[in-house]
Amino acid sequence: MSKDQVMKIDIAKVLKHKAPKTKVPTFLVNYLRKIVHEDEFNVFFKNNPGLKNLEFIEAAFKYLDVTTSIVGKANLPPKDGRYIFASNHPLGGLDGITTGYLIGKEYDGKVRFFSNDLMMFLHPMKEMFVPVNKVGIQSKGHAEMMQELYESDNHLVTYPAGMCSRKINGKIIDLEWKKNFISKAVQYQRDVVPIYFEGRNSNFFYRLAKIRKFLGVKFNVEMMYLADEMFKQRGNHFTIRIGNPIPWQTFDKSKTHTEWAQEVKDIVYKMA
Repeated sequence: MSKDQVMKIDIAKVLKHKAPKTKVPTFLVNYLRKIVHEDEFNVFFKNNPGLKNLEFIEAAFKYLDVTTSIVGKANLPPKDGRYIFASNHPLGGLDGITTGYLIGKEYDGKVRFFSNDLMMFLHPMKEMFVPVNKVGIQSKGHAEMMQELYESDNHLVTYPAGMCSRKINGKIIDLEWKKNFISKAVQYQRDVVPIYFEGRNSNFFYRLAKIRKFLGVKFNVEMMYLADEMFKQRGNHFTIRIGNPIPWQTFDKSKTHTEWAQEVKDIVYKMA
C-alpha cells in the first residue's frame, strides 16, 4: 500500500461481499460498525498513511496509549538461529501484535506470526502475517507457502491453542495446545522459545463465551467483539516473559507430539 493510498473499513461493503443476496437490517449494520470501531479505525488509518509493519504497530501503540516491555530478555537466543516462539493467547489480537513487535525489534524485523481473520484485514502488516488454516484441508499452494516459511530465516510466533483464552474455573487460560508447532520444530530443526503474555479480556467477553457454549451455539459469537476488546485495552502496559529456549532435539519419541505440546504449555504458565 503506497503512501497515497489510505486503508478504510466499510462494514456495509464487507457484509454485501460476504452475503450478496442477504439484506442486512440497518440497525444491525450500525451495531456492527460500533463494536468493530469502524470510525476509530478509519481515523487512525487516515492519520497514518503509508506506514508498514513495525512502524505501523508503533503508531497503533501510540494511538491506543499502549506501552510494552520484555522480562527475561537474556533468554532470547542468538540472531543467527531460527526459532518458533510459542505463546499463550489471552487477548486474541493485541497480544499477537505486541509479541510480533517486540520479537521483531529484537531480531531486525525477521519475524512472522500466525494470525486469525480479525488481523488479516490490516494490510499494512500483511508482510508479517501468516494466515491460519482453520479448515484443516491444505491446498497445494498453502502447503508450499508453509514449507517456504519454515525454511526461511524468519522467526515464527505461534499460538498453539488456535484461539484466545477463555475463563475456566476462575482462571484465564488457553484451551488445549495443538501439536503442530512441535512437529514443525522437529521437522525444520527450530528450537522453541516459550513466551508468557500477561493480559486478559473483559468479563463481558468471558460471560458471552460461556453463554454461547451453554446454548450449544457453534458459531464463535464472542470473536466478533475482539476489536472492541482491543479498544478496551487503551492505556494498558503489556509484558511478555521469555523462557529458556527448548532445543528441538528435546521433542523425542519418549512422548507424543501432543504430550510435548502440553508440556511446553505447562512451562509457559509456570512463567506467569
